[in-house]
Amino acid sequence: MSILQAIDIDKQFSDHQALTKVSVDVPEAKIFGLLGPNGAGKTTLIRIINQITAPDNGQLLFKGKPLKGEDVYKIGYLPEERGLYKKMKVGEQAIYLAQLKGLSRTDAIKKLKWWFGKFEILAWWDKKVEELSKGMQQKIQFIVTILHEPELLIFDEPFSGFDPINANLLKQEILTLKEKGSTIIFSTHNMSSVEEICDHIALINKSKKILDGPVEAIRQQFKTAQFECTYQGSYTEAAQIIHGKAEIIEHKENHQVHYLKAELNPGIENNEFLTLMMQKVKITSFSEVIPSMDDIFIRVVKNAN
Repeated sequence: MSILQAIDIDKQFSDHQALTKVSVDVPEAKIFGLLGPNGAGKTTLIRIINQITAPDNGQLLFKGKPLKGEDVYKIGYLPEERGLYKKMKVGEQAIYLAQLKGLSRTDAIKKLKWWFGKFEILAWWDKKVEELSKGMQQKIQFIVTILHEPELLIFDEPFSGFDPINANLLKQEILTLKEKGSTIIFSTHNMSSVEEICDHIALINKSKKILDGPVEAIRQQFKTAQFECTYQGSYTEAAQIIHGKAEIIEHKENHQVHYLKAELNPGIENNEFLTLMMQKVKITSFSEVIPSMDDIFIRVVKNAN
């Protein structure tokens, strides 16, 4: 079941076309990656979902019904650009933002204290925001974003400003939220985390959606006939078998163990090739090369330009 559908969304700013007939279908209780280069239109779509701006054309459905003003209370949004008041104390600001999302002051304080304790930032409760690092401010905004337990969470470049340890901490919290039933839109132009946390993706480039679907299905769709293997034996004999059946991409030898990366020629199957190789050398490992989302991202965007 879909929690959010954007149907043929258009948006133009002055002489800039930000979105062109963009449709996405966000499945419930999944992590949906909204991907694309800087300036592709990702943030514009997010702002439309949050009703910060309106589309010129198209429709948004939330749980099968047209998106309404009050639906904003069911959405948590962590923008890429931080929006905390620098002169205000951390605790009071967090309480204020939680109350804007419908929590009572008592409930807000109780939940905030728990989360501040979990993130080990209780000592910053009475500090001013301007005293905090960018990463610390990001932690506070993350807490405020999820505090009212919204049905849909939208994170725009959530790991920006974090060191690897804190980025991993946030990543684990996002995965935990999904396990508890939250739906998450995860917007980024950095592919390193997509394979780890996203179930589905949509790729936007120059205002248009150019790819979407389940992550694993997309990786299978874009795989070639490349393989990697390690073996013991003569490279000369292996090369005789390879000739005419595959193109060698890379070959290395270390202490009489050979590493080989190659691409099979059309019509040659893995099992056929492996059987021939095993007649001459001792295969110690053999696996298909499945492209990473980073490889796919670069390939698709380059072909679309």
